[in-house]
This record gives sequence, structure tokens and C-alpha cells, in this order.
Amino acid sequence: MQDFLTFINQNGLFQTTDRLLLAVSGGLDSTVLTHLCSRARLTFGVAHCNFQLRGRESAADEAFVRDLAVAQGADFFVERFDTLAFAAQNGLSTQMAARELRYAWFEKIRQEHHYDWILTAHHQNDLLETVLLNLTRGVGWRGLQGILPKNGCVVRPLLFTTQVEIAAFAQENNLQWREDSSNQTDDYQRNLLRHQVVPILQQLNPQVVGAVAQTAARVAALTRAWDESLRECAIQVLVYQEDRTLILYPKLEAFSEPIERLAGLLRPFGFGFGQARLIWAARTAQAGTTFLSVSHCLTKDRDAFVLTQLEPTAKAKDNQATLLQETERTWQLPHFGLERTDVAPTDGSVFDKNPDLLYLAAERVQFPMLARPWRAGDWFCPLGMGGKRKKVSDFLIDQKVPRDLKNKVWVLESAGEIAWVVGFRADERFKVKGDEKKIIKFLKIK
Repeated sequence: MQDFLTFINQNGLFQTTDRLLLAVSGGLDSTVLTHLCSRARLTFGVAHCNFQLRGRESAADEAFVRDLAVAQGADFFVERFDTLAFAAQNGLSTQMAARELRYAWFEKIRQEHHYDWILTAHHQNDLLETVLLNLTRGVGWRGLQGILPKNGCVVRPLLFTTQVEIAAFAQENNLQWREDSSNQTDDYQRNLLRHQVVPILQQLNPQVVGAVAQTAARVAALTRAWDESLRECAIQVLVYQEDRTLILYPKLEAFSEPIERLAGLLRPFGFGFGQARLIWAARTAQAGTTFLSVSHCLTKDRDAFVLTQLEPTAKAKDNQATLLQETERTWQLPHFGLERTDVAPTDGSVFDKNPDLLYLAAERVQFPMLARPWRAGDWFCPLGMGGKRKKVSDFLIDQKVPRDLKNKVWVLESAGEIAWVVGFRADERFKVKGDEKKIIKFLKIK
């Protein structure tokens, strides 16, 4: 109990007089969180999501949490979701769909019933799994922070402890909780890490959970220091005008790590690190070179990168770039749709040469990818030409694409490099060579 309150106070998570909304599944962690908040005499309500994924088990979880809330004298909120339908409609995995549903609903309850904070029961083992997942996804050094104790209105007051310590507390206090049978399978990425990877790391270092938590806390501190430095850099480098923002790249060159700083300055405008690297290289290119994010256009000018917001007009919508997130499976673009599947390579794999199909080596792809209309100056290395560069405009001439149809041609980018002139030709640099562990398949749907 003392460690619980100490962690809250040291990290300034909330005041003991605040109204708290607890996210409670009925499992070990959230049940212990409920009892800790009760013993600390905090004011809280209990919110439970029934994702209806495990039939009677889900119904029993809901009944258990309802009884727990009543026993603690707490207000109880419950919502039943059609999780599988939501996942299918939005092209999400089941886990990502459940995440989106629950956090949106928690915030709705928080606002409607005037709670100050949403509390979840994430602990140091969850943090370790998040860091490992972020490493495998290549999300960048910020991902090494794992799970933050406080993120907006969401607070994680159990990040001071481990699952082993939580279980010991529950047993010492004769607490009852629900076991989720799906946690025993390796169907989900976190379960696979938990069952197959973390035990090996614990053989190397039995204290790996706490060690990674300590490292994550240090990365979070360094991130805050970096952001302070970036704000000081922005004062010298950014110029805000009425309808555009200038990034004075000659001044940025005077700073250490200019590409990292440029990436940080561009994040609010929707550009990723891969694009920042290409943009920085383009500072020596001719004026007029442009890059697109979902919301902004960046143009290289004589002494600055010029950022302007894309207009949300009907015409602009037909030509607006679309980010393809790794968690998504289908996208509807103005003139066609895209569908993605992951293919397990087999010896002697033969791929359909249909131009509406694209096969990519997953390790050479960086998400989010970007789908956008082609533009003047674009180039790629058409598959089958030995890696030789060719302008997209010349390629379309060779393909005898009518002038009136050229404005409907789109390209698919990875980290600023064209991987596919959609419906025509893939790029040599992304081709499947035969030794890949994972292949990504895109289908153009007309």
C-alpha cells in the first residue's frame, strides 16, 4: 500500500481527492488495483468492457466485476461491444479493435460522469512487453519509453511493481479474480512474447523486468530533455506565417543531429522519420521539390522548407495522400481500394504476375506507408530493369497511359521511396528475393 501511494505522489499522477474511473476486466491486475484504491480510501467508479469474445466466460467476467464494484460501494459502468464486427469494418486486428473501443468508451464515461482520471492496471511486465513489441516494429527510440505512468487522462499507478508482486499481494489478502483463458494461447503477439521470449530473457537476467523498467524510465527522462532542446531549436528554426510554416534549414545545420531534430519538428505535421531523412537530403535539390503527409505539403524553397496545410476541398480529397497504418488491412482510396494480407513464404513460392498484385519483402518496408497520387519529379526503379531509375512520367508514357487517366495513377511509398506504381509495376528495391521470413501482399481492388 505504501509503495502504491508513494509512486502516485512521486510521479504526481493525481490528488487523493480526485475522482477516479478504474478500468476493471476482473483479472488479477485490475482486481488488485481496485482493492488498493479502496484501501487508500480513494473515490472511484468501476468501468468494465464486455467484448463478447469468449461467450459465457465474458458474461461471467461482467458479473464478477459488477459484484466487485457493489462490494466496494463504487458506481458500476458496463458496455457490451460487437468487437469482431468493429474489427472487420475497420480493418483492425481483434486486439487493436478492443483497444480503440475501450479507450473511446472510457473517455466518454469520464466526461459524462465527471471523473478526473482513467486508471488502468498496467505493470512492469506489461511495460517490458511493450518495449519488446516496439523494438520489433522499429518505432524509434521514443518507443523505448514503453508505457508512461501518465498519458493525457490515463494513469497507470501500478508501474512501480511486477506481476509476481501483484500475485503475491492477492494471495496474501485472499483476493478472488477471473482468469482469461485466451491468455494461455500464443495467438496474440503479447502472449507469444510473454510465453516464449520473456522466459529466455529471464534466464539471461532474472531481474530483466525491473531492469527494463528502469531503462524505460531513463529513456522517458531523456525524451523530456530532448523535447526541451527541440523547443529551443524551434525558436531559432521555425517561422510561423499566416498560412504557412517555414523551417530554416541553414540554421538547422548548425545544430547537432539535424535529421533527428528535423524529424521532431515535422512530427506535428504528419511526417515520419524516413521522410525527414529524405527531406533533409533534398535541401541541396532544386527548389520546388515537394513531400506530402496526410495533412501537409512540404516544399523545398531557396532557404527554407515551406509547410502548408492541404485544403480539405472535394478536389483535394480526391488527391489527398493516405497513411497506411501497419494495424490496418483495407483502405478505400478515391479511385480504388487496397487490401493487405501477410504471406508466409514457402520454398519455390510462385507469385501471380497480375499488375494489380504487389508482393513486398516485409523487412524492407517501413510503416506507416503512404498512398498518394504520383507527381512530377517522381522516380522509381521498375522491377525487371536491374535497379535502374526511371521517372514515373516517362514510365507512364512507355505504358501508353492516356493523358486523362494519368491523374488517377497513384504510388505507394515506404519511408519516402516508391515501392509500387499502383496497378502497373513494383520497385526493384522491394522485391521478394526468396530468403524472406515474411511477405506482404497488396491487392488493388477496382
